[in-house]
Amino acid sequence: MAGQGKGRIAATVHALAQPVAEELGLLVWDVEFVKEGGTSYLRIFIDSPEGITVEDTERMFRRMDTVLDEADPISESYCLEVSSPGVEREIRTDAHLDAFIGEAVRLRLFRALDGTKELVGILEGYDADNLRIGLDETREIPRSAISRINAYYDYSAPADEE
Repeated sequence: MAGQGKGRIAATVHALAQPVAEELGLLVWDVEFVKEGGTSYLRIFIDSPEGITVEDTERMFRRMDTVLDEADPISESYCLEVSSPGVEREIRTDAHLDAFIGEAVRLRLFRALDGTKELVGILEGYDADNLRIGLDETREIPRSAISRINAYYDYSAPADEE
């Protein structure tokens, strides 16, 4: 598949990974194919309501290694990585936004808004053009102004007692 773009490769691998993840009781949060230094990395981020264990990543890695060898969607050499997206995971798609409505998010902006390039608030909703974020009041932030969105975890807050 020479000449295939990195985004297209990620989409192809996502489609291959989804049924494998479902068989294992997992979901595919995201897939990225990036070049760092001189090495290409195929990263598959998996999740589940119960969280991800090392064993989950190992099982997914082993299964995907075989699936990728058979499908051969990438013509260049690469390193396969399987991991959890983490507590402060990147939010890149509408499905990710859907999963975080009512949750705290951190927005990084291309240009300062009211003197800051970073906002933390509750994701109240979104449409094709804007995100609605609860700060002191609900504000609409144009998607075009946002460089990155991550889940936000307040490390200074006391942990919930179980």
